[in-house]
Amino acid sequence: MKRINATVRGIGHHLPERIVPNEEFEKFLDTTDSWIKSRTGIESRRFAADGETTADLGSKAAINALADAELDPIDIDTIVLATSTPDNTFPATATKVQSAIGMRRGYAFDVQAVCAGFIFALVNANALIRAGEAKRVLVVGAETFSRILDMTDRRTCVLFGDGAGAVVLEANEAGEGRLERGILSTDIHSDGRFRELLYVDGGVSTTQTAGYLRMDGKEIFRHAVKKLNETAQLAIDKARLDAAAVDWIVPHQANYRIISATAKKLGIPEEQVVLTIKGHGNTSAASIPLALSEAKARGQIKVGEVILLMAIGGGLTWGSVVLRW
Repeated sequence: MKRINATVRGIGHHLPERIVPNEEFEKFLDTTDSWIKSRTGIESRRFAADGETTADLGSKAAINALADAELDPIDIDTIVLATSTPDNTFPATATKVQSAIGMRRGYAFDVQAVCAGFIFALVNANALIRAGEAKRVLVVGAETFSRILDMTDRRTCVLFGDGAGAVVLEANEAGEGRLERGILSTDIHSDGRFRELLYVDGGVSTTQTAGYLRMDGKEIFRHAVKKLNETAQLAIDKARLDAAAVDWIVPHQANYRIISATAKKLGIPEEQVVLTIKGHGNTSAASIPLALSEAKARGQIKVGEVILLMAIGGGLTWGSVVLRW
């Protein structure tokens, strides 16, 4: 019996129109453009317009991914949507995307793992495809983090932005060696002991409010470099490769210093790291598919190349995926 791999058939993204440069924060916070850039690598980010929701962004990214895949909504069996900023407590934002794109069959559900959400969504989609439960899965990462930012907290509000990215995964027979395309390995983890390092101080069963994002930046940095390096190495080993075989790292775009330190530990040159943090900021679960989509549009990623995806988020949650494009 032939082995089945989940391969990337199409990819797309969408960003809100409003660009928020660092200088805008200088008007009401004790901060500067140079301070933000030097510590994070961020120069600007996008904020959703009034009334523009996570589902709106996710739907547009999904439509773009379907167009890239040359598929129609009827061709999709499942939507897995990663977000920490859903439109409603319920139903799942994925079902709103399902309706918006005109998908009248299959099923849709959300995954919540904060900034590692897209990795967790890919792992779920990969498992569904390998188990034969779906042939094509639309995996979406979409966020409107601007809705949960405390604009008086300069440690957090300058870091985040809004956006969405999506990929279409498709079941295909696995090839051999360099012919084997698709997801080659996955590795995910969580540790709830560290949940208070990055969290939102509201919720349905606690405060009955959405709340605001809170973060211990120094501790997150310390955990991020160590845990990202470990999960990346585990995923590479599971794929029976070594770091030299990796053509591109597409990391969660949280902080340039974290990205740079992790690549250095893995021994992968910075020229092989896809970076979009400069103009996106941290878009949480949307950051990896956004970066993947932009990298394809730039012509950086070629068919047959090995890509390492990795992310860490609140929970703490973290993980990696190795795939061949």
